[in-house]
Amino acid sequence: MTETQVLVINADRPDIDHPLAIGPEPEMFKLTQHNYKSGEWSFPVRLVKPGTKQWDDATYLASMKQDPKQGEREDIKAIRQAHKHGKHTLRELADSTAIELNRVKDLVHKYSLPLNNGYWRAEKYNNPDEVIAYQTLIRLCEKIDAPEFSIRQASMSNGVVNGYYISWVPGLKNKHD
Repeated sequence: MTETQVLVINADRPDIDHPLAIGPEPEMFKLTQHNYKSGEWSFPVRLVKPGTKQWDDATYLASMKQDPKQGEREDIKAIRQAHKHGKHTLRELADSTAIELNRVKDLVHKYSLPLNNGYWRAEKYNNPDEVIAYQTLIRLCEKIDAPEFSIRQASMSNGVVNGYYISWVPGLKNKHD
């Protein structure tokens, strides 16, 4: 049986080109234990095989970073899956997917993901080309700087709030609903 040759290197500063010791694995293990216990090596050491690639912290950390687009795709996929399983409000989606409510709001708006197929509509009374539409009342409130209760009240009678005609536009049912 052949013994495996190993290098003993400093784990804090891994330099394979300048090992602390070279030899068969069982002997190097004993040497490492002895030198560590005696205090000769007060730093952590590693046993590595000759030819092992140099450890590079920067490359390792870069490989762990998640691509932001990939994370966004996964979140959208989770939101769509939750919607398919009957979650139709932002809060239900956030709770069932464990994604922050604000992130769910942003993704739903950014990608126009269908929630309940209806939406809030605000049309400027003196400029019919200026229309603001959101599926969430909160977003519409932020956009036209109006309290939620006044928008709800105006939507029942298609009234005006802050210079906008407010209405709730019910959506069509999805084919799979």
